[in-house]
Amino acid sequence: MENVCGYLMKYTNLVTGWQYRFFVLNNEAGLLEYFVNEQSRNQKPRGTLQLAGAVISPSDEDCHTFTVNAASGEQYKLRATDAKERQHWVSRLQICTQHHTEAIGKNNPPLKSRSFSLASSGNSPISQRRPSQNAISFFNVGHSKLQSMSKRAHLPPDHLVEVREMMSHAEGQQRDLIRRIECLPASGHLSSLDQDLLMLKATSMATMNCLNDCFHILQLQHASHQKGSLPPGTTIEWLEPKIPLSNHYKNGADQPFSAEQSKPMAVPEEQCVAEAGLLAREPEEINTDDEVEDTCDNKEDDLGAVEEQRSVILHLLSQLKLGMDLTRVVLPTFILEKRSLLEMYADFMSHPDLFIAISNGATPEDRMIRFVEYYLTSFHEGRKGAIAKKPYNPIIGETFHCSWKMPKSEVASSVTSNSSTQAVTNHVPLSDEALSQVGPDCYTVRFVAEQVSHHPPVSGFYAECAERKMCVNAHVWTKSKFLGMSIGVTMVGEGILSLLEHGEEYTFSLPCAYARSILTVPWVELGGKVSVNCAKTGYSASITFHTKPFYGGKLHRVTGEVKHNSSNTVVCKVQGEWNSVLEFTYSNGETKNVDLTKLAVTKKRVRPLEQQDPFESRRLWKNVTDSLRESEIDKATEHKRTLEERQRAEERHRIETGTPWKTKYFIKEGDGWVYHKPLWKIIPTTQPAE
Repeated sequence: MENVCGYLMKYTNLVTGWQYRFFVLNNEAGLLEYFVNEQSRNQKPRGTLQLAGAVISPSDEDCHTFTVNAASGEQYKLRATDAKERQHWVSRLQICTQHHTEAIGKNNPPLKSRSFSLASSGNSPISQRRPSQNAISFFNVGHSKLQSMSKRAHLPPDHLVEVREMMSHAEGQQRDLIRRIECLPASGHLSSLDQDLLMLKATSMATMNCLNDCFHILQLQHASHQKGSLPPGTTIEWLEPKIPLSNHYKNGADQPFSAEQSKPMAVPEEQCVAEAGLLAREPEEINTDDEVEDTCDNKEDDLGAVEEQRSVILHLLSQLKLGMDLTRVVLPTFILEKRSLLEMYADFMSHPDLFIAISNGATPEDRMIRFVEYYLTSFHEGRKGAIAKKPYNPIIGETFHCSWKMPKSEVASSVTSNSSTQAVTNHVPLSDEALSQVGPDCYTVRFVAEQVSHHPPVSGFYAECAERKMCVNAHVWTKSKFLGMSIGVTMVGEGILSLLEHGEEYTFSLPCAYARSILTVPWVELGGKVSVNCAKTGYSASITFHTKPFYGGKLHRVTGEVKHNSSNTVVCKVQGEWNSVLEFTYSNGETKNVDLTKLAVTKKRVRPLEQQDPFESRRLWKNVTDSLRESEIDKATEHKRTLEERQRAEERHRIETGTPWKTKYFIKEGDGWVYHKPLWKIIPTTQPAE
């Protein structure tokens, strides 16, 4: 990647405040450097941050600020000129950080065998303070066990065997500690909710998680130098990188911890190879005629589960700290929505008539306004109830397919002039007869989504209407972090709508999402500034999703404007609520209201479960969904854990064998992901004379 440079404001201190500085992102060296100004960049930098292991976080205080937290503890608080520039810097910094962080484990040589004589002889500072609790006595690792580990058949010498054994026993000790605390009564002199005990639980788990992260890096180092050295049929034994929270769901419940739980998981190599081969198949052509109208109704209105599991939420909160990245945190199963994130993205197309109608615009101005109208009406259907719940994290290689059939007559009736005061609320649900239309009387909108990366979690999705020569391609990296009494999710990435009949491309971003009041009745709001740009026509839109102020103010408020860049003329303004009523005001003074509560939602069409690929979302998560529907939280947790453990096992196998991950439908291009057969590669772009 090319280096990135430009001016940013840097916060120095309370006295000096914000100052303009010239920043340079050196991708090759993994450094963020800054200078007093651009003219002094040939001199020594005023400051330098190593990006390996750093955390880059957009700020919640406004849409311009972000922070760079280095592994050394040093922090830069920076401010861009607008949300688009912040997103550009944050995206490039995150990509560079990820690259150099992963390189640490791959480029360093494997560790030499080390003895634990210091710990066993009792000469360490810890053992001197507490002679009865040196490392060996605490982990209870005997000499005979280490010998048995070193004599495993068919395995090459492994310098990490001793560490692995000790880690396994430490996990068992930590689980036992958690169990003993949670077996205490919920009230009394010493209860399971005692503040000191909660802190002890959090500290012990955080310590084990940190040790597991370090151990995982050591495994990567070792594996990079042992590629291809394992004979066929060897059993690969690894320690799980995280302590799942599924064992700690109910405070006070006596949950036995068997010896088997403390052992590393064994995954046969043949099984990994077979499953990896299944994921790496060639793209499948989905026939939309095989899809039927969706009858699944997973409404999310179960407040009881949240109330019953409040102790679990308190336990989870005791492990988190402000600004903590939640990507690798295992959240309790009862807060899950009964669908995958990939299926949630399909809800952006719940109004295919408005999507198709974009191309009907007679002028570039009209088409930009139509796109903004479609964009703002695409979010409300994403929420299935008043309670904020989290969709399943997609498994790498997971896909979701669906389509919509839209009678052409219905699209024609929705196309109105900007000067009209007719409201879109006049839409009525489509009749069964209309929905049954196929062939030339219907438009078909196809949708496909795929989880293309696990770390970081990146999803790609693509939708097209071939009859209207239009398609949209997007990739999204979801980053979640803990904000105290709420959780924030940043949608890193962008989408591009292509109108091939007009030769136009509309680039857009997505707002942040927030789950508020997570200790009482959680609810969702959107926040941040997003932009829509069409370089060819020179029209752009700026949209702001307003979060609710601490005192007063309305919920879910959104404002925006469409303007012609060269003349700086505002041609349309919009205000209202993204889940209620939107009001569009045009340059001629006329208005149009869109009542989303009355706006007809077209149901998607999906293939029956038995016809779906094993890694299509609904079939993949079927057992979890069925268990949640029956309120069997423990069973849902077990099914979910099985899927996640298989994903980790496959990742470890790929590392061992040096096998790169192969996506199914999307191809990496630059910083983004593109569908393998987009319309613009099949249908030539028209260049109309306007």
